Amino acid sequence: IKVGPLIAGLGIGGVAIALAVQNVLGDLFASLSIALDKPFRVGDFLAIGDDRGTVEQIGIKSTRLRSVTGEQIVMSNGDVLKSRLRNYGLMPERRAELQLRIAYETPREKVAELPKIIEAAIRAENKVRFERAHFARYGDYAFIFEAVYYVQDSELQAFMDAQQSINLRLLDEFSRRGVTLAY
Repeated sequence: IKVGPLIAGLGIGGVAIALAVQNVLGDLFASLSIALDKPFRVGDFLAIGDDRGTVEQIGIKSTRLRSVTGEQIVMSNGDVLKSRLRNYGLMPERRAELQLRIAYETPREKVAELPKIIEAAIRAENKVRFERAHFARYGDYAFIFEAVYYVQDSELQAFMDAQQSINLRLLDEFSRRGVTLAY
């Protein structure tokens, strides 16, 4: 038996096997890394690249997300760790930035009151931390007001409920005071 061709064949076979299992081993090590590092857990809402969804399962080879539109997204664990991952489930609070365009016809004294009106509307909401409200700038067709607040809950539903409540409260206050939003 000629040993040279046998060793060469084993070498080529070893390289082929190594290339074949490279992705599997990469995903296995990635799942081990996910298990030890815990960058996310089942139930967290993630954004991975262009994909967004709630983690349904973390397996040895892949992670499964359920998108907001209902389809299941299956990603290899290696791809998950290679991508920039945003975990919305670990946020202690969500930041909201509110921009309001107020008609130029609004009298100056009402314009001067608006930051306090906006602040009061935000502070009236439970589990919301007010940061600021200002007459920020003159827009092309309106006075531009900006406000920033934090909803002290990571859930999207709680965030949207608080935002809606604040917006409706502001709409009522503006209507009561004769303040018009710009088109």
